[in-house]
Amino acid sequence: MKILDLKKQFKHLYQPSAKKIETVQVPNLQFAMIDGTIEKGQAPGTSPGFQEATQALYGLSYTLKFMLKKRKTNAIDYPVMALEGLWWVEDGFFDITVKDNWFYTLMIMQPNVITKELFEEAREGVRKKKGDSEMLSKARLAHFEEGLCVQVMHIGPYATEPATIERMKEFMNENGLRDNVGPNGKHHEIYLSDPRKAAPDKMKTVLRHPVVKK
Repeated sequence: MKILDLKKQFKHLYQPSAKKIETVQVPNLQFAMIDGTIEKGQAPGTSPGFQEATQALYGLSYTLKFMLKKRKTNAIDYPVMALEGLWWVEDGFFDITVKDNWFYTLMIMQPNVITKELFEEAREGVRKKKGDSEMLSKARLAHFEEGLCVQVMHIGPYATEPATIERMKEFMNENGLRDNVGPNGKHHEIYLSDPRKAAPDKMKTVLRHPVVKK
């Protein structure tokens, strides 16, 4: 059986330092993706659509993993990667403290051996096992190339992210970079901890912002 060690291959993108902010060049990667919006009066932790999208993505990702692992020829094993979120607004300035106007793309990286045909087979498998849902129907397999970014590991609850983002912006200013979150880029979070299980002060979230040189 062939093993794809995605976590080792992409460690620089998914296990950055919490102390040192850094620039990275994020290549063209393949993801299972679902687009949505946070409902008025809600936040990601309370949004029904967000929870449904999360369940659909994990259902697809684990189904794909076991499809490839169990096949009789050319079996492949690989880890299911972390849940990621791209966040933006379409009515002005992105404010991380105001959440019920956010649009999102939730996504989980998939190895390039996953094809459109395998993805559709997995979707049908999830439907048969768990039933259909709007978010499952909206899921797609697509590539995303983020390019030049600034990133850091945020340790702590989501509510304290603004202080870490300020550190990122200071780093950008010191290094001749401009934050591209806004009309041309999206706030990116990679969720390495399960908020239902982890202590808030120990939660790990990769924060990544696309940047351009001034």
